[in-house]
Amino acid sequence: MTESAKSHEAILTALDALLEEERKALLQGDLDMIGVLLEHKATLISELDDASPDEADAIRPVQLKLRRNQDLFDQALAGIRNVANRLGEMRQVRRSIDVYDAKGHRSSIGGDGTGSFEKRA
Repeated sequence: MTESAKSHEAILTALDALLEEERKALLQGDLDMIGVLLEHKATLISELDDASPDEADAIRPVQLKLRRNQDLFDQALAGIRNVANRLGEMRQVRRSIDVYDAKGHRSSIGGDGTGSFEKRA
């Protein structure tokens, strides 16, 4: 085994461990940790740029973990987008509400934005 191959093996081992940490952080929603791990992951991947095609079999398990984590990351982003959209909808309801008349026509009832109701006896 060449010195370069030994070095790549050590990098792959470190990257494998890092990807497991990243997976845990993604599943726990620890966005701060994901940011820290992302920088380290980019460094390790850049160190593999000169890997030879002979090392493809050794890299394949890491590629699978990278894809798995990317899928988790995409799902986490989709969840964050859903929350942001829902919060936007809730803000819109505070400003106005859409209602439908007997004929099915939609109209908006605007509010003053204070989010309070007047009570009448």
